[in-house]
Amino acid sequence: MGKFLVLVMVFLFALSCKQGQKNETFVEKQEVFFSVDSLPRPIAVNAKAAEILKDWQAFGDMEITFESLYRVANREDLSLVIEDLIEKQKQLEVSDYPDMFNKPQIKSRQKVFQTFILKTKGNLEYRVDTKKSTEEMIRAYNAYRNQFNVLVNSELDTTLIFNE
Repeated sequence: MGKFLVLVMVFLFALSCKQGQKNETFVEKQEVFFSVDSLPRPIAVNAKAAEILKDWQAFGDMEITFESLYRVANREDLSLVIEDLIEKQKQLEVSDYPDMFNKPQIKSRQKVFQTFILKTKGNLEYRVDTKKSTEEMIRAYNAYRNQFNVLVNSELDTTLIFNE
């Protein structure tokens, strides 16, 4: 009788522990994609820089791809644009730079731009908020474009320096 009583108590104890469990259902929250209207626009390059850049085919191709960033409507479109940007950036990296822009300042800003493209791609793959990384990528692109203006506007005449 004592064994039977202990066995019943263990059974009731095990049964009472199971009642406390809750069935958790995971509800996937709706993904909200950011509005491309809220993204900063690329800065303009001045006329002298634009004149030099118009003959650089690889840069023109990347410009066209970058402009398509402002026409994305969802995460999949952004993913396609980022993949295309990676490809165009690689082509730009191996292309022949114009003499005026074949400088470490340009190449370093291009590397930073590439870094933020890859960061945005990673955020897309892991389904993390992509708005912040996309804005950082655009800021890096604007710094890259601004460097063209800086180089064109601050051209020093080296003969004046060496003659003194």
